[in-house]
Amino acid sequence: MEIHMSSTSTIAAIATGLSDSGIGIVRISGPDAIKVGDRIFCSPSGKSVVRHLESHKLQYGCAVKEDRTVIDEAMAVVMKAPKSYTGEDTVEIQCHGGVLVMKKILETALKCGARLAEPGEFTKRAFLNGKKDLSEAEAVMDVIRSKNDYALISSARQLRGELGNTVRQIRKELLQEIAAIEAALDDPEHLSLEGYPEKLRVKLEEIRDKTEKLVDSAVQGRFMKEGISTVIVGKPNVGKSSLLNLLSGEDRAIVTDIAGTTRDILEENVNLHGISLNVIDTAGIRDAQDQIEQIGVEKARQYAGEADLILYVADSSLPLDENDREIFSLIKEKKIIVLLNKSDLKERISEEDIRLLAKPYLPGEGSFPVIRVSAKEKVGMEELENAIRDLFFQGDFFSHEQIVITNLRHREALQNACESVKLVLKSIENGMEEDFYSIDLMDAYRELGKITGEEVDDDVVEEIFSKFCMGK
Repeated sequence: MEIHMSSTSTIAAIATGLSDSGIGIVRISGPDAIKVGDRIFCSPSGKSVVRHLESHKLQYGCAVKEDRTVIDEAMAVVMKAPKSYTGEDTVEIQCHGGVLVMKKILETALKCGARLAEPGEFTKRAFLNGKKDLSEAEAVMDVIRSKNDYALISSARQLRGELGNTVRQIRKELLQEIAAIEAALDDPEHLSLEGYPEKLRVKLEEIRDKTEKLVDSAVQGRFMKEGISTVIVGKPNVGKSSLLNLLSGEDRAIVTDIAGTTRDILEENVNLHGISLNVIDTAGIRDAQDQIEQIGVEKARQYAGEADLILYVADSSLPLDENDREIFSLIKEKKIIVLLNKSDLKERISEEDIRLLAKPYLPGEGSFPVIRVSAKEKVGMEELENAIRDLFFQGDFFSHEQIVITNLRHREALQNACESVKLVLKSIENGMEEDFYSIDLMDAYRELGKITGEEVDDDVVEEIFSKFCMGK
């Protein structure tokens, strides 16, 4: 969708959800925002007041049509440039949150000189007017779409400019080195580069370490933003479906004492106190004779092979058998948590039994958590949450010092910048002339600029903002 941008256009849109709610907001932004606002909002006595309002101060009154027919009681606020979200004059009409009410106010604003904003156009103007860098603008939608505490906190940090500030500082350091090299090459009689490569090496190693740390955080960032792909596996009738129901907080799966009840794949998004799991409950893995059950078992094997996390459920009241051995052969080299379910019954499986069975299939120490749970009694869930957190989220993600990359575009730019820095370090190691350094340093500088928007193509900007919701 093409986004029409003009420094002379005034745009309007409903900024709140298009559903009945307690309050609704119609936002108007641009050079004629106050003029348009003056025509669609008045005092209780019918006087036009918007043009006289003090910036950032709410005024009670009425939203009205062109003929001054009252649409609704409302509040209006004027935010004068440059102290507004977009950096332009902005008026917001706050009304009752009925869909018809909001549409009538927006319709009147369009008749009075505004045009309908495209998706993301308010935030795009904030970016173009220097109110936000591109990473901050992208964080707006990340905040809106956050599915868990980790993702929300990370997005909020990015929205506050923590990633942008870090990137700009690295770019500043790179630019200083580029300038020093270029100046010395242009005026070798007065500026010497003797001993400079060693100083540059120390600086670039620091920059390399910073960028590598950010790149490495992207793995955990994906889990924070998208959730952990989690597959529940085990023999039939060990309590897999009961576990899914417990995790989801509702009866999503049919639970019976009949082995092989689950034949299809059930999927559910689960939030465990800030951790998002995209959970798949699979058919029990065994040597099935029923053709439909066989298909379910094959799907279980397929999903287990693609999962980030395997929750292997075993019935602790029954001994292990060849089916358990087959399951371990299937899920080797995966992050695994073994859940010894039905711990409220007499136990016939020990942790040692599980580790002995798993030993031939898991490399190295074969370390994995083994937790005693009871889906029936709702026991062991806290231990499960802690185990998942330890497996996937190293470090304190609630620390104000931790920046986590959750955006693929940012990760690629950081990765490319890091590779360019490594090329310079390689050139220094090989004793190459200083003029070789500038090319790769400039490449790193440009790649980092893609994150903040200082080195980004117009097509990329259009693509980013086209994915925003209307009114933002």
